Amino acid sequence: QVQLVESGGGLVQAGGSLRLSCSASGGTFSSSAMGWFRQAPGKEREFVAAIGWFGGSTFYADSVKGRFTISRDNAKNTVYLQMNSLKPEDTAVYYCAAGRFGDFGSWGQGTQVTVSS
Repeated sequence: QVQLVESGGGLVQAGGSLRLSCSASGGTFSSSAMGWFRQAPGKEREFVAAIGWFGGSTFYADSVKGRFTISRDNAKNTVYLQMNSLKPEDTAVYYCAAGRFGDFGSWGQGTQVTVSS
């Protein structure tokens, strides 16, 4: 299995930006689809964005479309989530996942993103 470590979370004001990174080790990162999910307090984990193994296919939740961009660098075994125009409702723990679309078997520990109003 791929081991995943997220970074880049923090506190930002509404309208600001953050870039999350997810570094992978072990497994076969370059042939894995990668995804970002988030879980807000008291809510279920939800899908945010996903990207195919070669980066040609990307998918976004409607709530982040046009504001967030997922990308990957297979040479660095890293996937990114650029988050712009952040809103308080984006506050959550963000998790990186690896595997196949609809079946992500490897998960990171998460990184906290807090957006203040």
